[in-house]
This record gives sequence, structure tokens and C-alpha cells, in this order.
Amino acid sequence: MLRRRYLQAIGTMGAVGITGCLGDDGLREAIPLDGASGDALTDSNTDAEILSGDLTLATATTAYDTGLLDALHDGFSDTFGVRVKTLVQGTGAALRTAADGDADVVITHARSAEDEFIEAGHGINRRDLMYNDFLVVGPDDDPAGIEAVGNDPLAAFESIATSGALFLSRGDNSGTHIREQTLWDDCDVTPSGRWYQATGDGMGDTLRQASRRGAYTLVDRGTYFVMSDSTALTAYVEGPLGGGPDILRNDYAVIPTNPARHDVNYSLAMAYVGYLTGRRGQEIIRDFGETTLFVPSALDDDPAFDQYQPASDDE
Repeated sequence: MLRRRYLQAIGTMGAVGITGCLGDDGLREAIPLDGASGDALTDSNTDAEILSGDLTLATATTAYDTGLLDALHDGFSDTFGVRVKTLVQGTGAALRTAADGDADVVITHARSAEDEFIEAGHGINRRDLMYNDFLVVGPDDDPAGIEAVGNDPLAAFESIATSGALFLSRGDNSGTHIREQTLWDDCDVTPSGRWYQATGDGMGDTLRQASRRGAYTLVDRGTYFVMSDSTALTAYVEGPLGGGPDILRNDYAVIPTNPARHDVNYSLAMAYVGYLTGRRGQEIIRDFGETTLFVPSALDDDPAFDQYQPASDDE
């Protein structure tokens, strides 16, 4: 009976109260699986088909470049016996893919863009997943002199613009690009000219280009540390995980695509949300990496209600 009630629940809006609360142990009890074959141990063919097929995830590149998603998907696939097809696109493109009905669920990190996605009716049941922070990084010789401004991202951006030192922007409407634009706006600088160049690439590729060309860029902590052995960039400004300002906090969310709007595998998407925001998924996030790359944020004694609906203010 536990199993049948859970399967019914994840097909409705009531799933919000279940996902992220059961944890891995609860999910295994609610939906027993044969770990060897990956087949659900069901009492009817109808129930067996509810969590069948593949799951298509559209995701921000920062979550993928670190290798975290591989660790999460290994656990999810072992638990549910299904494959996750991952489309690595950046937040803006990921949300467009889901809005076109070509992804069952998204992982993103730009609250303003997520709110637009939900308000347009393309996504429902948004859940906080994890956070890290952004860093302003650049060449060791620091031509803009941003080391002297301390842990102040706005002063650092102003120094880069004033000096005309090369800055590489992702320029791809990703979560990182959106945050970078917010920082330029906050310091009242309109970046232009030869010193400001867009790569149009993901975070990993942009970081490699910045290292090769001696440029500054904005990067998330996870990607920066995972790629530290293959790049030569110094972190001059850090967000709250390094004692810096909250303006550089980088929150991630997981959002299923609205099944009333698009033909998607909603039941499997909600199972995915439940796994990532449950006990086992949050443990994987917490323990990933030799240093803290992400902080799990789904399980909270006092959860923020506005995680489920558009926030009242920007990011």
C-alpha cells in the first residue's frame, strides 16, 4: 500500500510534500527495486510503467563540469533502474529546452530566469537543491590590481573596467552570465570595448580560455576548484563560502517541466526531484569533492516557502 500511495502522489501537485522528505531510504521502501535488473517489483503492469523510460535533464554547465551530476545519476539509476539523458546547455538554454517540451526536468542557478519560466507555466514544484558561490579570478600578475580592493566584487569589476584588463564573459545567458550582468549593473559600468569579450561557451571552456589568455572572469567555486590543476588563475574575490558577500552566493534549483503544458515524463521527474532533495542525494552533494564545492540546501527544519513559487524580489 505504501508503494501504491506514493506512485499516486507523485502524479499530483501533492508530490511537493513528499519529494525531499522521504530521502533515499524512504524512496526504497515506497518503490522497491531489484538492484540487479533495475525492474520495479510491482503487482501490476500499470504500476511498473509509471517509472519507466528515460529521464531527460537540461542542466547548467556548472553542475555538470564538476562531475557532481555523474555521482548523483549513478545513485539515481541504481535506485530506479532508469537512465538520465543529460543536455548540458547553461541555465538560459536549459529553460528554453524545457519550455519547448524537450526536457522533463531542469537544474538551473538564476532565480530571475527560473521565476519567468514558472510564471509562464512551463515549470512547477521548484525545489531548492544546493548552493556554492562565485569567484572573481584572473592572472597571477593581476594587471587590474583587484587584489588591493579586498573581497569586494563591485570594486573588482570597476578596477577591471578602469584598467581595460581583458575580461571574458560567458555571454550565453547562463546563470553565471546573468549574475555577471547584475554585478556590472550594480557598479554602474556598461562593459564594452576590446577588453570585454564573450566566449559563448560553458564555464569549463571559458575558464580554460581565461587561463590561456591571461584574462579575468567570473566562475563558480565548484568548476574553479575541479579545474585548478589544468588552469593557472588566482581567485581574488570570493563569495560567502570564502568569507565574502552574499551577492556572490550561487543557489541551484531543480524544476520539473509542467505536464499540463508539455508531454513529459512527470512521474519520473518527480522521483528525480525526490532523490536529489532527499537524504541520499543531499549526502552525495555534501560529500562531493576533496573540499566543499556545493552545500546541500533541500532539507531544512524551516523550509522557505518561496522556493516553490516565484520570489518576490530578484535573485
